[in-house]
Amino acid sequence: MPNKHRVIPIVKQPAPAAKPRVHYDCSKCPGYCCSYDLIEVGKRDIARLAKHFAVSYQQAEDRFTKYDFDEKVRTLRHRKDKYFGKACTFFDTKKRQCTVYAARPALCRAYPEEPHCGYYDFLKFEREHQDDPAWVALTS
Repeated sequence: MPNKHRVIPIVKQPAPAAKPRVHYDCSKCPGYCCSYDLIEVGKRDIARLAKHFAVSYQQAEDRFTKYDFDEKVRTLRHRKDKYFGKACTFFDTKKRQCTVYAARPALCRAYPEEPHCGYYDFLKFEREHQDDPAWVALTS
């Protein structure tokens, strides 16, 4: 008599790869990545910002983003910054931190994807050599 129950075998899944240990502290950085020309955002990012500010999707898109015709992507708007020339509109230039950290775009959440941040390593080196823990090292 054939088995009436269909059995799905349990297959042991490989353990997820451990995330590499991060060797930087964004809270000690003056926000270099926030000064990148293109901080690309998608529809989910705009929806997250709309919810954060309690505005419609269209209002968030109009207020906080612009379309880059060369790259054919929607990006966050920028404003003046004394160190880097310009920075993300959500970057507090006095406190040197993100004002929408909980609602920040996916690109910002994932950056940098490596255990090291090149600018942070450079900044740390310069601060040690300047003997100034608040030194803002410029790259240009």
